[in-house]
Amino acid sequence: MRSCPFRAASVFTRAALVTRAALVTRAALAIGVCAPVGLVAGVIGAAPARASHETVNAGGGYSAGTIVIHTRERRLYYYVGGGRALRYRVGVGRAGKQWSGTSYISGKYLNPAWRPPEEVRRDKPHLPDVVPGGSPHNPMGVAAMTLAGGEYAIHGTNRPSSIGGFVSYGCIRMLNEDITDLYRRVDTNATVVVTE
Repeated sequence: MRSCPFRAASVFTRAALVTRAALVTRAALAIGVCAPVGLVAGVIGAAPARASHETVNAGGGYSAGTIVIHTRERRLYYYVGGGRALRYRVGVGRAGKQWSGTSYISGKYLNPAWRPPEEVRRDKPHLPDVVPGGSPHNPMGVAAMTLAGGEYAIHGTNRPSSIGGFVSYGCIRMLNEDITDLYRRVDTNATVVVTE
């Protein structure tokens, strides 16, 4: 997989997070996985806006709990079983930043901080070293689910107008309401399939 623009900061925004999750995050950073930091215990928000998914008939033979992203379609499908899936609009990699393959959810993070990787810094040298979780300038939004085998994530965004476009450096963007909904449904180790 290509390098992710959403590489997380190597510092925690809350020093008290010396928990199993923090140790997993540190281990992930050590091996180069996109591991957002700034984990926050509890629910994502008290009253999030309504998610914009729709339930659709879905073929492909995927088992319940599988996430399938159709890049050209700019849609993410979360299979719920019985040939049905929840379909969400997403932002995907722009030209030259798209990829396909199979992975799995390696971590789930609420309100993650973000450290811009070198590729993004070259394009946007004005960015700070770390954008704190919760900042309106943080491209990770309210939650992120990292993908194993690389540095990509499925995450929220603070730029809702980017949803439905070819906009990222390779990560999958969702409306904050949608990532909140999906985050609550998806288990760590869930299969993720990205197609062209």
